[in-house]
Amino acid sequence: MHHQKEYNKTIIAEFRANGGRTKDFAATPLPLLTTIGARSGQPRITPLAYTTDGDRFVLIASDKGSPNHPGWYHNLLAHPVVTIEIGHEHFQARAVIPEEPERTRLYKQMSDQMSAFAEYQQLTNRKIPVVTLEPLSSRA
Repeated sequence: MHHQKEYNKTIIAEFRANGGRTKDFAATPLPLLTTIGARSGQPRITPLAYTTDGDRFVLIASDKGSPNHPGWYHNLLAHPVVTIEIGHEHFQARAVIPEEPERTRLYKQMSDQMSAFAEYQQLTNRKIPVVTLEPLSSRA
């Protein structure tokens, strides 16, 4: 877990230095998601892969197929208004957890673009949640 935190710090620094691009995720657009800690109340920054659906961003709470939902997912359940940093843009969005059949459609859309997400679902018994982020204001 500690290793993942250090890795995320490196990705965040690289992202900010290169206008949103990182070498490990050159082909994958990688936004930084800032959530408010469910227990701590402190901001938490997580780099995440995403796809889009209309003007919404689609995230998958896979945690690489681990048995538990990732911390950022618990955070946005507690505090659904988040900040997204993408390239040189910053904006706030509201997290919404889509119901079926939309959840399956959006999960398939992500796994069609990034096959690792299909594998993550096979690694765990939990139903991996999908999250949509709906921008709250015009993106600047």
